[in-house]
Amino acid sequence: MTHGLSVVLLWMISASAFASIEPDWSSQAVLYSPRSNPYGYDAAEWATRRREGQQIALEYPVEISGVLAPWRPMKQFLNEPSPSPLRQLLQTLFQKFSRIRSTDDLFALAGLQSFPETRQAYPFDFPIPNSSKQTRMGVTLIHRNGVETFTLSCAACHASNLFGTKVLGMTNRFPRANEFYFTGKKAAQFVSSEFFRLSVGATPEETAVYELLRKRAKAVGVKIPEIIGLDTSLAQVALSLARRAPDDVASFDPRFERRPRAVSLATQVADSKPAVWWNLKYKTRWLSDGSVISGNPVYTNFLWNEIGRGTDLVELESWLDRNEDRIRSLTTAVFSTEAPHYTDFFPAESISLDRAKRGETKFVALCSRCHGNYEKNWSLPNADSLSLVERLKTHRVNYAEKTVVRNVGTDPGRARGMKDLELGLNPLRISQKNQVLIETQNGYVPPPLVGIWARWPYFHNNSVASLCEVLMPASERAQKFYMGEALDRTRDFDSECNGYPLGNKTPEFWKSKDFLYDTRRVGLSNQGHDEGIFLKKGVSLITPEDRRDLVEYLKTL
Repeated sequence: MTHGLSVVLLWMISASAFASIEPDWSSQAVLYSPRSNPYGYDAAEWATRRREGQQIALEYPVEISGVLAPWRPMKQFLNEPSPSPLRQLLQTLFQKFSRIRSTDDLFALAGLQSFPETRQAYPFDFPIPNSSKQTRMGVTLIHRNGVETFTLSCAACHASNLFGTKVLGMTNRFPRANEFYFTGKKAAQFVSSEFFRLSVGATPEETAVYELLRKRAKAVGVKIPEIIGLDTSLAQVALSLARRAPDDVASFDPRFERRPRAVSLATQVADSKPAVWWNLKYKTRWLSDGSVISGNPVYTNFLWNEIGRGTDLVELESWLDRNEDRIRSLTTAVFSTEAPHYTDFFPAESISLDRAKRGETKFVALCSRCHGNYEKNWSLPNADSLSLVERLKTHRVNYAEKTVVRNVGTDPGRARGMKDLELGLNPLRISQKNQVLIETQNGYVPPPLVGIWARWPYFHNNSVASLCEVLMPASERAQKFYMGEALDRTRDFDSECNGYPLGNKTPEFWKSKDFLYDTRRVGLSNQGHDEGIFLKKGVSLITPEDRRDLVEYLKTL
């Protein structure tokens, strides 16, 4: 071997040692440990990438997105009095009928959280953009053709308020992103570019961006969720694909924009809540039903988002190629997300260690075969030397090496709804290039229960108010209950049952029809997850005391 070739080979080997590892996103992937660091970065690089990814989650990076709205004219129209009599009249009428008097009112109505004050955030080190003083978590200001525009970011659905602390990577309990797009599409249909220019004083460049928004909105299909707290992105993607040509790049086609193809999700209820990020590290297939059986789920989300925003998929494919590094950072941030602990919000002494230990025994007997095993610090040889906070923590999660799907009788609508997407997404060139493959399932993934205490209400469709109710026969669960934000630890949360307070414990100001959950409605059933788990032929295998012990244990996960 020549000296020159030896040097080249040595350089290649050295370079590969410092290169990131491409994770196995295939349907054959097996996990022997959580993928908190999916690309195998060293500690310093992992921390940098994680922070960069959190920034991307807050500030959506896709500048070629289909429906970007001009920011300056909207901000001025909503926030500032105008010398123009026409605009003054329009402002007055708009405020009267919408009750929106500022951009903050608009984004609050969209269900977005305000940015946290210092350290009122989880994780405590996530970055706060410079634009935060004029927007909320989930709003992105982004430039298109020299015009500042706005759109919604990942944080619109994956950031929540937990007793005054803003948690990035947690389900937004009351997302209204789909309703936001529904309303925006209606407005774009009726407000011409010329009227937009005159009414808000838009520049020619801003008017051109608005005209493109109107054009791309024709390829967007929208649907409002059955109840606040759920998401219809599944339907929005399917309905949007039905407005495009059935080729491998889903080309824009005016014929299908005027007469969309029929899809079952136009009428079928397949609503689901947005997922928490901290569970992804344990899984090998994605979504509540496990129907995305291969492909990086972050790629999948970009694809879904952009189909539902009227984006050219040829342009998106090119954007993904150019921004692979940013996607790795976002993937690192998402997969490294950790769940908040119960003891971050409540005193450790509020948990009965004896009850939790008894609950662990019941959990191992009844639940662990689906939801995994959790090795607790209280079982360590040095447990007596640990503080109570430390003893309550989990030091190892043992979840399935390959994610499985189980049918335990819960509402089947969400899982069945994937058929439309399987038929629409799998043939796309961009799906095949990025190994995104959908396979409709019969049932749902029994998720890891890390951070389960913070994830009320329960089931994929939010139909069960508390952990106590999850562990009751379906016939005994509340058919109706009111929902509300987790603002006050004692008023808005039933700590004994871990979830929404029911009956006379329900805060009076929650009681409006918009926040009333009725499990008798289609797609909102609270049935299942009882027989064969803690019921045998209708007879309970657990006592009320067992149920309390189990809830106490689940709080510690």
